[in-house]
Amino acid sequence: MAPTLATISINSNTWDVKNFVVNEGHGVKGLADMGIQTLPKQYIQPLEERITSSDVVVDEEQCIPVIDLSNWNDTKVDNMICNAAEKWGFFQIVNHGIPIKVFENVKDATHRFFALSAQEKNKYSKDYSCTNNVRFGTSFTPQAERALEWKDYLSLFYVSDEEASALWPPACRDEALEFMKKTELVIKRLMESLMKGLNVKEIDEDRESLLMGSKRINLNYYPKCPNPELTVGVGRHSDVSTLTILLQDNIGGLYVKKLGNETWLPVPPISGALVINIGDALQILSNGRYKSIEHRVIANGSNNRVSVPIFVNPKPNDVIGPLQEVLESGEKAVYKKVLYSDYVKHFFRKAHDGKDTVDFAKR
Repeated sequence: MAPTLATISINSNTWDVKNFVVNEGHGVKGLADMGIQTLPKQYIQPLEERITSSDVVVDEEQCIPVIDLSNWNDTKVDNMICNAAEKWGFFQIVNHGIPIKVFENVKDATHRFFALSAQEKNKYSKDYSCTNNVRFGTSFTPQAERALEWKDYLSLFYVSDEEASALWPPACRDEALEFMKKTELVIKRLMESLMKGLNVKEIDEDRESLLMGSKRINLNYYPKCPNPELTVGVGRHSDVSTLTILLQDNIGGLYVKKLGNETWLPVPPISGALVINIGDALQILSNGRYKSIEHRVIANGSNNRVSVPIFVNPKPNDVIGPLQEVLESGEKAVYKKVLYSDYVKHFFRKAHDGKDTVDFAKR
């Protein structure tokens, strides 16, 4: 049974907050459900990791692009996608053909999973899950972080429909699978557009493996936070994927670093839209032409928030490096070839640290 505010003092030396949140599986939702009024000290971020109003630009002229896919056969759409990948690293897509009901179902399923008891959710934690492909957790890398992040998550690595049916939590399995399936065509079309910008004429079987050989879907839960200005939902980072497809709810809180300076731009939720961002793998494959941009999530003092990203990745045993077509004109390779699984391990063994991970692949 979880402790209550009547039985513990949040910042006392006698109660192990980290053990409660991480090891016992209560997550930050367990803290929020207790009705805490003060942020535990374990979550107080250093000043340089907090976002302030002076860091943020709120200007319609400087929002990330919103691309209408209703006429995808128009070459202008290809150009808009490639331009956004080069200059912003982020864009939103609308009129993509995926029914809104699919989005609502997977958001509802996310709330349903995180409403389960800590004991039930903990069956899927690192210590108790029967497979590494299903992982319930909190923060990012608690053992490596100076301060924890205000987020719980369920991470589901897709192998097959059969494995998902057998091992993914019933509370969200069908909805997560449906969301993945319904995005497949959109992902393929986005990748085709992006490859045209790199002079890749055809995505054959080997290229398909390299660009989108594996997928992972996360269900993220950000509970209401007592002192949101002192912590973060997710710290500064770029993704290790080729592409990330993100479904936001209507709460907002995602911020993207503007290329070339230190300001941050909010990514406003748009009903029916998906947020697309370039990951490190595609930055490396494009030799830096497409940009994998730092982003972060702020904590919210008024509302619970959910988001559902799909990470589209190379297969773990693929070697990533600048594509031959990119270097054909004599362009010098900025990145060396690295085993993708080594790159991912490097990312997950440390706390979020902005864009530092991509240096692992630099020559």
